[in-house]
Amino acid sequence: MMRPICLLLSLFLFAFLLAVGNVSVEGLETSAPWPVDINDAEVKEIAEFAVSEFNKQSRKMLVFQKVVSGLGQDVAGVTYDLVIAVRDESLPSSPIVNYASYVWERSWENFRKLESFHQVN
Repeated sequence: MMRPICLLLSLFLFAFLLAVGNVSVEGLETSAPWPVDINDAEVKEIAEFAVSEFNKQSRKMLVFQKVVSGLGQDVAGVTYDLVIAVRDESLPSSPIVNYASYVWERSWENFRKLESFHQVN
């Protein structure tokens, strides 16, 4: 008789923690995503890092123009899901095109990693 009550209480507690926005799952502290300030110097630095890393990996010559939009989230550090406007310097009269990027940063370890970078319409 006691087991269903414990299970019910556990489920209620877990649902409450999810609703609040912070929950630790297997030691991984996460939060709900929040909008980033696209004019913030650190956000711009993250975006420029993303473009630079993509250029190294793909041998492209994209040039950062601006951060269009973005979200941040606490996930064992901070992840940045940014839309970045770039121009391809290797093409004459190249239009400005938007790319979606996903960067994971753990600043206390001086760690940054570009997880994805692709063109969006």
